[in-house]
Amino acid sequence: MASEQTLDPVTFEVLKNSFITSVDQMGEQILRTCYSFVIYNHDFSSGLHDANGECAAQGNQDIAVHVGTLHFTCKDVMRAFEGDMHEGDVFAINDPYAGGTHFSDVRLVRPIFSEGKIIAFSQSNGHWSDVGGSVPGSFDVSAKDMFREGLRITPVRLFDKGVFRKDVANLIASNTRDPASIIGDIQSQAEATAVCEREILRLVGKYGRNTVETGLSEVQDYVERAVRQRIQALPDGEWETVDFIDRDPSGGEGMIPIRIKMTIKGDKAIYDFTGSHPVIGTIYNSAFGTTFSAVAAGMKTFFPDLPLNSGFYRAFEIIAPEGSIVDAKWPVAVTGFLMPFEKIMNSIYEMWSQLMPERALACAFNLEYLLTGGRDARSDDKPIFMFYDWLPGGWGGRNGKDGANVTTACFGTGMMAQPVEGQERANPILTTECEILQDSAGPGKWRGGVGVRKTSLMLAAEDTVISYICDRECAIVWGIEGGLPSSPHGLTLKRAGADHTERLGTIFSDVRIGEGDVFSRPTAGGGGFGDPLDRDPSHVLEDVIDDYVSVERAAKDYGVVIRAIDAELCDYALDAAATETLRAEVRRKRVDWARTDPEGVAAKFRSGEIDALDAIRQHAVILDWGTGELLPESTRQFRETFERRSVANWAAV
Repeated sequence: MASEQTLDPVTFEVLKNSFITSVDQMGEQILRTCYSFVIYNHDFSSGLHDANGECAAQGNQDIAVHVGTLHFTCKDVMRAFEGDMHEGDVFAINDPYAGGTHFSDVRLVRPIFSEGKIIAFSQSNGHWSDVGGSVPGSFDVSAKDMFREGLRITPVRLFDKGVFRKDVANLIASNTRDPASIIGDIQSQAEATAVCEREILRLVGKYGRNTVETGLSEVQDYVERAVRQRIQALPDGEWETVDFIDRDPSGGEGMIPIRIKMTIKGDKAIYDFTGSHPVIGTIYNSAFGTTFSAVAAGMKTFFPDLPLNSGFYRAFEIIAPEGSIVDAKWPVAVTGFLMPFEKIMNSIYEMWSQLMPERALACAFNLEYLLTGGRDARSDDKPIFMFYDWLPGGWGGRNGKDGANVTTACFGTGMMAQPVEGQERANPILTTECEILQDSAGPGKWRGGVGVRKTSLMLAAEDTVISYICDRECAIVWGIEGGLPSSPHGLTLKRAGADHTERLGTIFSDVRIGEGDVFSRPTAGGGGFGDPLDRDPSHVLEDVIDDYVSVERAAKDYGVVIRAIDAELCDYALDAAATETLRAEVRRKRVDWARTDPEGVAAKFRSGEIDALDAIRQHAVILDWGTGELLPESTRQFRETFERRSVANWAAV
């Protein structure tokens, strides 16, 4: 149990906020000096650690995915260089098996000395756009082990007593596709750790070394006490749920379960992943560090007012079966860990929503990464380019509020949607469409937020390939408390001169593309919260006016009948009498719809009688959205959760 505070309240509060500010200043330094466009768009985090490597502060803009991992990598550096650290040293590490995330997230760690003694560590983590491996961007979904994923950096010294070790840095950078940017990012991240060092030493000069060291410890104790007190006030009990990865590309049809049982016992939360699937034959596996991070980030959502440090981590325990998809060991491929990561976060949202219904929210959309690389033929020297893109989408509906529209993923809430103007300047790719996607939001009394669709045209380039990592093409973003799912992910490609579009789906790597090819992908909206037939019809009308919901789906999903008077002028009228009649009809029939023979649903989809949203929201059927082939095992799994999250919460007729 945490010890009681010994610092006076004013000094404690000043130091607590100063520690967080020192980390925020690291972030500002990175933004102003980084070379990578990816890092510039906020795919980075920073941390301040005490002398034991425990996290004492993270910043206000740090992204969720790095929460809970920085103290692991700090401690690994400490073990590797125990007794051999000096003022001016900076160390690098990106090892996911030592508690990191994936090889693209490279951390620089600096010991902070006062009077010859280490009193703290500063750490800067940035996502490098390429760390080698078999495909541009280092996301090869066909990789089953780490040897195709890129460069694994175990703890190594990059600055030796303040002297930059160019040989080591060049060795690292030369194993990537963009060495100049990598060297620049190393310098940027190293300087960021120095910014934090200067701030901590300024505090030492003002308050004394002992007071600062005490503060680094007591801010953690403060958070631990606060979290434990709040958990203690909750009822003891057990809550269970399951979410899925779409598939194992090396296995048969069927979704991959991640099972979680949460136990509240006294002042502690225990998360047991027993029953989760073994590791799979792709990069969609999670090492323990990122599973720990997903739990921390998901749980922290329900404690938004508390600062984040290792004190928070002391209030929960994780049981993760070794060799499972949530505790992958070397050399299993883990670069796509974000797929199980977001399933864990959303599962924790679901369980904590039952404990804290005032903060309840449904499932958020799944982050997707598009990576296109080759040689830019717009320049005579044809330099290598790396188009590394992600999109915002919709968050789940909340208790009393609609979900957030067009928002960065829960995986990385500090990240920014990349400006297309910057992308087009750096890459031979033209964005022809980037707009809100109508009907993408999961229907509910409180609907999910809406997603987007982005379409891109390949310009003059050579030796270009495209890779895509995403999920929730089968494990569709779900609603809770009677809410409905959103829409499936998946990329489509139309070759130059072709008269048809091919669906490549959510998981592929190293597909060759050429000038004139067009690729497009949507992001899902969030899941719905509450029965959509209980949504205020005037709110549905506003959604139609805003182009979030079509007139057709207003009727199908909400039972609301809306007449278009002049669609060009957004002039629509609500038919209250017809709405009352339609809602009564939907209430009578919808349970039977959800249990319709899946083969018949698939046949209707192939014939064009129904669309994908009908299959998902009315019939809970999962298909190959390109061919219309029924996926029977995925449908069975999806229906089980649809019955629990949606059907079971609909009021009886």
